[in-house]
Amino acid sequence: MLLNKLQSKGLIHPPPWLPDSTHYLCLMGSVAYGVAGDDSDSDIYGWAIPMKEMIFPHLAGEIPGFGKQIQRFQQWQEHHIKDESAGKEYDFAVYNIVKYFQLAAENNPNLIDSLFVPERCVLHCNAIGNIVRENRKIFLHKGCWHKFRGYAYSQLHKMSIKTPEPGSKRAAVVEKFGYDVKFGYHLVRLMYEVEEILTTGDLHLDQNSEVLKAIRRGEWSQERVEKFFEQKEHALNEAYEKSKLPYGPREGEIKKLLLRCLEHHFGSLKDAYVEPDRYKNAIIDIMETCSIVLTGVNHDA
Repeated sequence: MLLNKLQSKGLIHPPPWLPDSTHYLCLMGSVAYGVAGDDSDSDIYGWAIPMKEMIFPHLAGEIPGFGKQIQRFQQWQEHHIKDESAGKEYDFAVYNIVKYFQLAAENNPNLIDSLFVPERCVLHCNAIGNIVRENRKIFLHKGCWHKFRGYAYSQLHKMSIKTPEPGSKRAAVVEKFGYDVKFGYHLVRLMYEVEEILTTGDLHLDQNSEVLKAIRRGEWSQERVEKFFEQKEHALNEAYEKSKLPYGPREGEIKKLLLRCLEHHFGSLKDAYVEPDRYKNAIIDIMETCSIVLTGVNHDA
């Protein structure tokens, strides 16, 4: 696997256990969107399963909030890793599976993109990785509109900045096209992506690659990009209302998928996780609700 190869060369320095515990690794960025050029970097995203005690700290005797706490692995990142022999430069972001699932459940655009990259962009995907890929649609919900629109507004703001660092690659782009076309194409991409999610419950990252390439070539003016955003935002507000997706994350289904992956990796979770008694929890919820109502009645009296 790529991580083992680069680690053996001394080019990357992840936690020692991480390369062999990484279950999913994919190419992101311009490669996944179908607009990569010869000078495009390789953005690599993925997720790993750390030691059981990091996920279930009570197994190491930890009481949350008391005494020394176990150092939890959240993610490993390294940037601008140059492999001269392969002529490649890499940026890595590999997450703890729990954090990855949480961010994906929140419909973080980068994490959603990593779940839906084309098959050609999957660098490493074992049996557990395949389980997640096969069930990736359960992460999608209507909240994607708020997340993707927020990211799109960020690109809109960056696109409007006309004073990049002199001599930088971005300065040359702004001088050539009048604005940074990279931010422009990302803005359009995000709007197309969230439109597909809301209307179909699925996502194909490279289906609008020809439009995005045209923007990167400077064939769209900044005004055209801004007009596109204005019109698409109005249309997507309506698409949000009509979408058949749930309003928020399907936590129960996603949690079951997470536990399935952990059990596949560790074996039985009997010593690590106790399934809540739903009937007991329902009674507790009813009692708490009744207590709140009665308190309100007594207060009014």
